[in-house]
Formats: sequence, structure tokens, C-alpha cells
Amino acid sequence: MLLVIDVGNTHITLGVFDGEQVKATFRATTKQPRTSDEYGIQLCDLLEHRNFDIKDITDVIISSVVPDIMHSLGSAIIKYFHVKPIIPTTLDMGLKINTEHPKDIGPDRVVDAVAAYEKYGGPVIVVDFGTATTYDIVTADGVFEGGVISPGIRTSARALWGGAAMLPEIEIRKPSSIIAKETVSSMQGGLVFGYIGQTEYIIQKIKAAGYEDAKVVATGGLGNIIVPETDAIDIYDPMLTLDGLRMIYEKCKKKAEN
Repeated sequence: MLLVIDVGNTHITLGVFDGEQVKATFRATTKQPRTSDEYGIQLCDLLEHRNFDIKDITDVIISSVVPDIMHSLGSAIIKYFHVKPIIPTTLDMGLKINTEHPKDIGPDRVVDAVAAYEKYGGPVIVVDFGTATTYDIVTADGVFEGGVISPGIRTSARALWGGAAMLPEIEIRKPSSIIAKETVSSMQGGLVFGYIGQTEYIIQKIKAAGYEDAKVVATGGLGNIIVPETDAIDIYDPMLTLDGLRMIYEKCKKKAEN
């Protein structure tokens, strides 16, 4: 079986695949420093808790936007799974990238773009609601043309209550009305309705730049707050990134065999 690992700024998301079928998914926090042994034990515990035999993991692929943890995580995979993980660069992912500095594009963005294009065709606008929210365009013939990066909704929320002494930390959810009668609902309204507006406007502007017929595919854990509130997004696919890593693994394996 294949273990895919997506290291984001806030969470590490993992999936176990048997062929194209996902058997289980897991999430862990990213920012807590860990040694290779701590990573190894945590991964083994997660898998064994779901009745997986560690010996059944024959391949591992990792995509990461957090370079600092990669030595410990990669060492953990080798030490505890006896597998050398595939860690593809942006240019190894099988997608033509038409930007000024292709190597600087975050691997998470390219993983999502690969999956969206393979699953839904192009042109496609890929929106990932995470620590940062990214909006990327893939053309009809599979070229990554770049996109937009904005603060994620939770990042915006932390800036709000962290920068204003009298504003409390709040749950991020849509209030019952846009007109709020107290502080918490006022903040919730500004965050959620404001983010819906941002999402719709950026998608509108991308489409107006020549991609009127593009599908809009969204992913990311925070998408479940925004997606139900707008018609600008056609598909919400929470498995997009993990599916993309599986697809890239298959491309890398096929390339190695040729």
C-alpha cells in the first residue's frame, strides 16, 4: 500500500491508498517540533490504531511546504517503514509550469493542480482553503499558468484578534445575520461574509482574464465554511491533495521504470 503525506503549514494530512482506493486518512499538527523517533512512533500508532500492518506500507510520497521538518520526517519513514520516500520537486510532478520562476511555486499548489486537471479536465481554477488560500489556473491543455495567494480565513482571524487588544478569539462560523448586535457575531460576519466576497471576486477576475469557461474546484479543510455559501465554486473535493499525491507517485514510478 501507498502512504501519501502532505505537510502543510498548520497540519500534516496523510492517506493510505490501495491502488486508487483510499483506505484511511489522518491529520496531525505540523508546528510541534518532533524528532525522527517521535514522527515514526506517531505514524505507526496512527496506522496501527486503524488496524494497518506497518509492513503493508511499501511506498511513501511526501509533499511539503515546511522544509524544517523534512529531515526528521524523512528519517522516520526510512527508520520505521524501511522505505525511502519519494519527495518530488515542483518540476517532477508532470505538469508544465508557465511562470517566471517555476521552482518557486509551492508543491502543494502543483499537487492540487495535477489532481484537478486529471479528475475534472481543463481549464480549471483550483482553490485551496488552507493557512493561505491559493487560486490557481490550469489551461485546457494542462499548463499551470499561476494564480493568486491570499491570507487564509483562520490566518485573517488570528491577525484580527491578535492585533486588536479588545477583540476576543472566536469560533469561525457564519452568523445568523449580516447585521450583528454584539462583538463576536460582528467579527464572525466580517470574517465569513468578507471571505465569501473575496472568493467570489477573485474567481470573477480570473475568469474575466480569459478563463470564462473554467470549472472551479475547491479543496482544503476551511473550504467547508465558504463553499456552501457561494455559487462561484462548482466542486468541493476534500480529497484533492491526497489524490494528487497518489497520481504523482504513479507518474514518478512509471518514469523510474522506463
